[in-house]
Amino acid sequence: MTATVRTVLGELPPERLGLCDAHDHLFLRSPLLPGQELADPVAAEAELRQFAAHGGQALVQWTPYGMGRRRRDLVTLSRATGVHLVAATGLHQAVHYDPRTLRGLDLAALFVAELTGDGPRAGLIKVAGGYHGLDAHARRTMAAAAEAHHATGAPIAVHHELGTAADEVLDLLCDSHGVAPDRVILGHLGRFPDLRLHRRLADAGAYLAFDGPSRTHHATDHHLFDCLVSLADAGHLDRLLLGGDTTTAAARGNPGPAHLPRTLRPRITAELGEPAATRILVTNPAHAFAW
Repeated sequence: MTATVRTVLGELPPERLGLCDAHDHLFLRSPLLPGQELADPVAAEAELRQFAAHGGQALVQWTPYGMGRRRRDLVTLSRATGVHLVAATGLHQAVHYDPRTLRGLDLAALFVAELTGDGPRAGLIKVAGGYHGLDAHARRTMAAAAEAHHATGAPIAVHHELGTAADEVLDLLCDSHGVAPDRVILGHLGRFPDLRLHRRLADAGAYLAFDGPSRTHHATDHHLFDCLVSLADAGHLDRLLLGGDTTTAAARGNPGPAHLPRTLRPRITAELGEPAATRILVTNPAHAFAW
């Protein structure tokens, strides 16, 4: 069976995905961010149009179940702007939900239904660890994500709190639940710039997502090229992904998804060469999100 990327408009050959923001949010809602909801389709469209004007072609929204994904709006936005959009199923940390929302849910069945059912389908499973560890909620969610992965082939993308516990997550998903490392995308690693750990995770075969150029996560920006060059020098260009990860209304457009093609791509080209920039922003996402 030929692997495809599952966008909100349907299946897409990986080679047509194009330059990709591999981790971002057009819509997001959490009780931890009152008054900062990303819920404005007009603002989302303006951001996508600016992204496209600078050469952006695809964006992967990591907003999971129960956090205001607005999948129908993603369909409308993709049609209006021509940008390929990939939606997520999965769950974030428990603190982002009313406990009543999660009580009694068959998580694996939910994830599979959103990956394969009617309506705009999800194209990845988003889960989350904790700060330097995994609580019972994280372990339950990751077990369900692994079950859904084995049923469908969908990749698993992981939020790491301040970039920590990536090795523990990889051990749980791969050693305990049999997920192949190249089906796992480890997010926020720029927030914990342990270059030796990054190399070990890439050696294992996982994808490493560096996703910080926004006002929310600006403290990671000055580590980015040290991390990229370290991994490139170790022969791991094929493990790297980049995203913007805008999570609040205040951070929207500062600098937004357009920062990747407008600013980061020229800098990567200058530092590592054009083939490396294409590998990180085009080729790697096409492989990471195809199933």
